[in-house]
Amino acid sequence: MSEAYFPVGPGLGLEENFLSLDDILMSQEKLPGRAESALPRLALALGKGGGGAESVPEGSKLEIPLWLAKGLHDSKRRIISVEPPKIYKEAWRTVFSADANVVDLHKMGPYYYGFGSQLLNFDNPENPEIAQTVSNCVYHLQTFISRFRRIMDSSQNAYNEDTSALVARLDELERALFQVGQKGLNDFQCWEKGQASQITASSLVQNYGKRKFAEVDG
Repeated sequence: MSEAYFPVGPGLGLEENFLSLDDILMSQEKLPGRAESALPRLALALGKGGGGAESVPEGSKLEIPLWLAKGLHDSKRRIISVEPPKIYKEAWRTVFSADANVVDLHKMGPYYYGFGSQLLNFDNPENPEIAQTVSNCVYHLQTFISRFRRIMDSSQNAYNEDTSALVARLDELERALFQVGQKGLNDFQCWEKGQASQITASSLVQNYGKRKFAEVDG
């Protein structure tokens, strides 16, 4: 039976993939901000009033969905200003540097890695520090490396077990990696027992190979 929906992966870096359910959900996450000028007819969208025709006064504090913040942000005209959520600020960066494994990323932000990379779309004095952990092909590389080995070790040592407690503290990207590890372990166990004819490459590896081939071909 063919699948009704083929999952589409999230975008990379500053770009979003609007065919990806993960990116669509991530774009609903909110940023703290401030209206630097009056915002006509946006009161309802920003939760500041009951009518679509109402304006948001200059100086109002806001909680702005990522998709709207990106649409309103203009480096030349000061329409809004945004600041990083607390988990991306210095105090939490210090916690991650000390021991990234102790943090419940899903509670603090289910799209921690992807959302963090989106913050670089906005002018903020903390961007260089955020970029230090956001940069390269995997978002928040330092944090990711600290947590990756533990995630994969857990996925390989939880065969036919209830893994709900293991994944509860993971962000969505980490959960996807955990599932890949679990599937790889399950496929290997089936192959070892003679229940599978061959081991095939994971979809992540196949998609990465296709992407690299397209880059070379282009």
